Amino acid sequence: MKQKVDAQVIAELWAVICERADHPTEQSYTSRLLRDPKGIDKALEKVGEEATEFILAVKNGKNERTVEETADLFFHILVALRGAGVELDDVLEELKKRRK
Repeated sequence: MKQKVDAQVIAELWAVICERADHPTEQSYTSRLLRDPKGIDKALEKVGEEATEFILAVKNGKNERTVEETADLFFHILVALRGAGVELDDVLEELKKRRK
């Protein structure tokens, strides 16, 4: 099993999400999620939807779909974090504390 992890991808994605939050455009899906009239509920709906799709992909043994749905879930969790005003560094620090 591969062990290589490129954390830079997550850092770059977070930077783009923050940029789209700070400088929204109508063309940006991220901006639209963060500025939706439903507020944080829109991003949370997407997290729930993607979590369900992830579960189904895993349950059905569909590896390619599992990878795709995991990426969607990661993305929408990051958008929801930004919408909630939670910093990714705080989440990563919490993960670090839990490591044994």
